[in-house]
Amino acid sequence: MSEIPKHSPQPPRLRNLQFSPIKQQDEQYIVLWDPTGLSAEKLIIPLNYFYLMQFFDGEHSLEQIGAEYLKKFGEFILPDRMEKLIADLDEKLFLEGERFKSARQAAIATYRAAPVRPAAYAGKAYAAEPEPLKKELEGFFTSKEGPDWKPSANAGKHLKGIVAPHYDLRQGGPIYAWAYKEVQETSVPDVFVIIGTCQAGLEHGYALTDKDFETPLGRVPVDRDVVDLIRKKGAASFFDEEISHKNEHSIEFQLPFLQHTVGTKKPFTIVPILTAFAPDDLAHPEFLENVETFLRMMKDALTESGKAVCYVASAELAHIGLRYGDNKPPTDFSFHKCMQWDMEMLKHVEQLDPDAFATFIRKEGNARRISGFAAIYTILKLMKAEKGEVLRYDRGVTDQFNSTVTYASVVFY
Repeated sequence: MSEIPKHSPQPPRLRNLQFSPIKQQDEQYIVLWDPTGLSAEKLIIPLNYFYLMQFFDGEHSLEQIGAEYLKKFGEFILPDRMEKLIADLDEKLFLEGERFKSARQAAIATYRAAPVRPAAYAGKAYAAEPEPLKKELEGFFTSKEGPDWKPSANAGKHLKGIVAPHYDLRQGGPIYAWAYKEVQETSVPDVFVIIGTCQAGLEHGYALTDKDFETPLGRVPVDRDVVDLIRKKGAASFFDEEISHKNEHSIEFQLPFLQHTVGTKKPFTIVPILTAFAPDDLAHPEFLENVETFLRMMKDALTESGKAVCYVASAELAHIGLRYGDNKPPTDFSFHKCMQWDMEMLKHVEQLDPDAFATFIRKEGNARRISGFAAIYTILKLMKAEKGEVLRYDRGVTDQFNSTVTYASVVFY
């Protein structure tokens, strides 16, 4: 029998990757990919190799990883197979290390040198040309799941903010449309503060950028006055993870809707902010202080600017099923129960109570992985609204195992 070499290289540390189960004929595999988009590669591995990924934490040596494999499967993993797995992961930039650091530094330099943040998903999640995109957007409003163009009961009121999905537009578009119909009927603010969900996570909880965004419908300018005010108030550290904006779709997906509903009436600017943290993170005093510092600087900068603001939280709700870490696929019953929990949770959002919203998720141990928590929590803390209302709720199935994402459109006046 072969043995793992006694003199092993530095213990491998896997980056924060996303994964999904796939089935090919009768065999099940796992596909790994990089949510930051730094690597465009994917890696398909068998389940026994995926079991080992939990030990690629920078703490377990190759000998220890081999011992875990032996304990679980009753056989040695051959050294050449282990080496090939590590080489594949490193080549695809899936491991922490020098190769990843160099690639990240190069990506940051490229991003900073670019005149705008280009549309990363045009032609993938929505039409890449202006006229087809306009037709696509119009179709979301007029579809049987959409709101149509009948006057809203809230027409003429001063809209303070919305929650909209960031699910694939071609599936979730009609649910976006419910929120953006309200945006279309309100008096257009000077600036939209868009709080997007960062799928890849963030060390500081928030990441700002001062780049204008580009879509097939044109350029969306960042509000330089507001961003400069935020920076002057000591928010430099919140620009450290600016590269997160390069491939994150949650802000990009909101922009065609804004351009379609309000851009023809009045010029507008945006303040693009990504966020990622869980309710439990707020229990750590140092992290909570970081969040409160950011919120205070945002409030001060927006007040000082004197501009009319509308907040947009780009957020999904529950993530259930094998793809998201559950040990079995969702059933109709489990989805129905998830929907009940979502509705109960969203009552706290409608009531503009961010702390009760956090407590609700914390009490269930975030078992349903509410990915949009940070974005929704943030706008609830920033907005001065009187009431919220859930307009529409839906779900999307994300793989062949019925893994499910839920989302909703919510408005605040």
